[in-house]
Amino acid sequence: MFFRKKYPPFWEEYLSHFKNDSKKTFSEIRFVILDTETTGLNIKHDKILSIGAIAVKNESINVADSFECFVKQAIFDKNTVEIHGIRKYDSQKIAEEKAIQDFLKFIKNAVLVGHHINFDIEMLNNSLSKMGVPKLKNILLDTGNLHKKTLLDTTDHHFSLDELIKMYKITPHDRHNALGDAMITAQLFLKITKKLSKNNTLSIAYLKRPAKHIGLI
Repeated sequence: MFFRKKYPPFWEEYLSHFKNDSKKTFSEIRFVILDTETTGLNIKHDKILSIGAIAVKNESINVADSFECFVKQAIFDKNTVEIHGIRKYDSQKIAEEKAIQDFLKFIKNAVLVGHHINFDIEMLNNSLSKMGVPKLKNILLDTGNLHKKTLLDTTDHHFSLDELIKMYKITPHDRHNALGDAMITAQLFLKITKKLSKNNTLSIAYLKRPAKHIGLI
């Protein structure tokens, strides 16, 4: 007999958003552009310091539909303050489990977008694993891959966010702040998809497809 594993209520609530998920047109899809600030780039050992996210729908950034949280740390490295500006003592900081649960409530079944998003997702999935639940189920899009689809550059170079915001003439306000970087990436996402829409009918299937497969499928 098959027994379904019992998960905590917050995870069951998150999963409920994927039930009866009807097919939407591109303009109807809620995209959530996200960024995390972390103690470093080691996925196994580093920790999430903050999460920032903002929604995009129907080619518009919805500032009112945004999320930001700062996570309490057991060990604090003062050398990282210069990078992200997050200090040791901050009354707004919350426990990691609370931050992840609040983030799940915010994203629901949105399509998640980020620059080099796999790193952010791995950090979030590590936190979920520690909480005894599976990985995120959301569809993921990477602005690095989307930029490749524009064919503005056909090399194998992996563009940093700083390189792309300069290329697309985006003013870098609040850089290295999770919500600020999410806002910048949201602007980048809109500029790239606008460029792609000139010669393509935008769909999730098209945007998910790796850039190197353009023209082969």
